[in-house]
Amino acid sequence: MTELAFQDYYPDYSSHCYGCGRLNEYGHHIKSYWDGDEAVCHFKPQPYHTAIPGYVYGGLIASLIDCHGTGTAAAAAYRQEGRTMDSQPPLRFLTGTLHVEYLRPTPIDTILEVRARVKEIKGRKVVISEELVAEGQVCARGEVVAIQVPDDLIVSLARPSQQG
Repeated sequence: MTELAFQDYYPDYSSHCYGCGRLNEYGHHIKSYWDGDEAVCHFKPQPYHTAIPGYVYGGLIASLIDCHGTGTAAAAAYRQEGRTMDSQPPLRFLTGTLHVEYLRPTPIDTILEVRARVKEIKGRKVVISEELVAEGQVCARGEVVAIQVPDDLIVSLARPSQQG
């Protein structure tokens, strides 16, 4: 795929998240893309993501829903403003609330697909609803209320640290 993922546009100073940060060597490195009005991400669990043999640990599911949701919120905000994701100032979102419903055990030996839809954009808040699907079955549903990072925090993160 030649298209950049939402997370590929994050500035280096905000690319360390365990779920979606491209600069976190131990993280999941999830990648989210538009698919029409939905955002989609695919993830292949590893054996160390096990809850019980053959099934995914619930924390991984929550992490995928969380990071895919905040990435989708950022992409939706850019879309609403008619801006490209590489335009300045950067729009970044953090989790205000995360709700996950586990509907059935999620098999580990398959590609997981997370699909997100924008429910609401209101000011600095974006509400995202999501489904995590494995082998054609909806295994979890989630909702993320994402809050835009305040401009003063973006400015302070962008400054080189003053190590002494």
